[in-house]
Amino acid sequence: MIPKFPFTLLLLLSCIPLLGHSVQETPFTYNPLTLRPDDAELRAAPALVKGSHLKVYLPSLPHVYLSHAINGAFFRPANNERGWDYDLATSYKKIDDTTYEFKLRQGVFFQDGTPFNANAVLLNMEYFTYKPYLFTKLSEVFDHAEKVDDYTVRFHLSQKYGMFLNDVVWLQFYSDAYLQKIGWNGKSTCPNLAEPGPYGLGPYILTEGYVEGDRQTSKIELVANPRYWDKRYPKIERVTVFTELNPELAKDLVLHAEGKLDIVSIAFEYKVETILSPYAKLVISPSNKSYMIHFNLHNGHPKLLKKETRIALNQAIHQANLLHFVFQNEGQLSPTGTAPNMTGVKATLEKLKPYSEVSDPYLPVNQTHLTTLLNGLHLKVLTQDNFMFLWRGIEDQLSKVGVTLELEVLPSEKDIFAQLFTTATGKNTNHWDLLIWGNDDWFSYHPWSNFLVYRTINYWDTSMHWSSIPKDDVMDSYLEELFQTGTDEPGYNEIVYHIMRHAYDNAYMLFVPSPNKVYAVNKEVMFTPYQQAVLPLWEIEITTQHHSIRHGEYPEELKQPVEMVRKNAFKLR
Repeated sequence: MIPKFPFTLLLLLSCIPLLGHSVQETPFTYNPLTLRPDDAELRAAPALVKGSHLKVYLPSLPHVYLSHAINGAFFRPANNERGWDYDLATSYKKIDDTTYEFKLRQGVFFQDGTPFNANAVLLNMEYFTYKPYLFTKLSEVFDHAEKVDDYTVRFHLSQKYGMFLNDVVWLQFYSDAYLQKIGWNGKSTCPNLAEPGPYGLGPYILTEGYVEGDRQTSKIELVANPRYWDKRYPKIERVTVFTELNPELAKDLVLHAEGKLDIVSIAFEYKVETILSPYAKLVISPSNKSYMIHFNLHNGHPKLLKKETRIALNQAIHQANLLHFVFQNEGQLSPTGTAPNMTGVKATLEKLKPYSEVSDPYLPVNQTHLTTLLNGLHLKVLTQDNFMFLWRGIEDQLSKVGVTLELEVLPSEKDIFAQLFTTATGKNTNHWDLLIWGNDDWFSYHPWSNFLVYRTINYWDTSMHWSSIPKDDVMDSYLEELFQTGTDEPGYNEIVYHIMRHAYDNAYMLFVPSPNKVYAVNKEVMFTPYQQAVLPLWEIEITTQHHSIRHGEYPEELKQPVEMVRKNAFKLR
């Protein structure tokens, strides 16, 4: 039984070093730490105050997190049961298995003032057909788009495609000027944010930098779009986003230096330090996030090609201990790393358990068996700084069975992807055996955002691959079934089970728990994280005491510790 300590005790223990004397030297008394409620809403500033400025650090998938703040699509991600809300569409209907019709929102303009209508949709789809995004099968099944009237369009597919409405979230529309200059990106990542300019339809205009999956600047600047169709948003005039800071520095800037950063995703070990900060509060939310830890089965360590080696490595990972000691119980056990809250995954979790839940790897007989299989195995790891907390836990567990890790820290996610995307063709420039990236749900609760790493068919391009596993016809056949089946159709849960079971039986990844989202947030910022990979910048508000609009010093009474803020009750699907 793993011991669990009351959170108040953890707070007390964390404060002892601050007292300056040991218990043996001088007896002392103390008053219990008092936490005040988060009352930022009582000081909410009027919408779009001149000079308001938010600063954010996004080390993982910044192109995905920022996209819907800059671009527009028929749907956008939302914190609701279906995972999306209407954006540029006001309604849709499925005419048959291959035909979908969308009513468009009227009175909408691109950021440069040109109108958005059916003609704009058809023009975008022409460019999409020429160079589509490549992370789903949409480019293979899209046939053509038809204009019914100025504000109605009909999409025709060549075959039944159950994931179409999830794809619609990422079918974003760009101005004619952008299409002529840049076009669609034709990459394995989406969206298309290749240069600054008034090219989108979202609440913010990209004014400095660029951000795509395989390339990005270290700083991105956004300003409020005065032409945005929903006049409730945005609520902050300017946003600066950093993508390549040192995580330790980012944490210190939000906790101890007011005005430097407002929202930072932090390692779980900094929860107490965040609560005690004079400038930040702790905001926690369930998520559909996964840590994707790839095995290099193309040109990595030869022993990894043996299924028994990969299974043994997974059997050596004690997920419950990782969840308790490394994640500080902020997450859920996950047999294949797929976030439990994804649609259809709950049914699989009733049949499939993490390896360490099936058999305790710390039992002496299991330790002996795993050491016999793995002792002396040395693996090269590619990671970012912000995952080092996890590797410390993994390294400790694997060392018990004779495995050593050599960790190479790359500067940013784009450098990680540069190695992952080229490994299948043998063009990676860094040797690696294990590689990690943070996979947040960008597909509206649909597990495809996790499953895409298992697809070994790539009809469109031979230079960029999400998968690091060899050709697997069985898995590809399961994924083809998934493409065709809607989440509300009979047989969907069974397909999800087959995919997860096959990945589990072949130990295609190193599986670890799925984490919650844990943020350090400026006390004068009102922010509700989404479970998906989206930063809803348009919804975020500040108070009259926020550093960007306040006159004078930050009041001492507001520096007092704030109670932990938990958002979004977790609901398994």
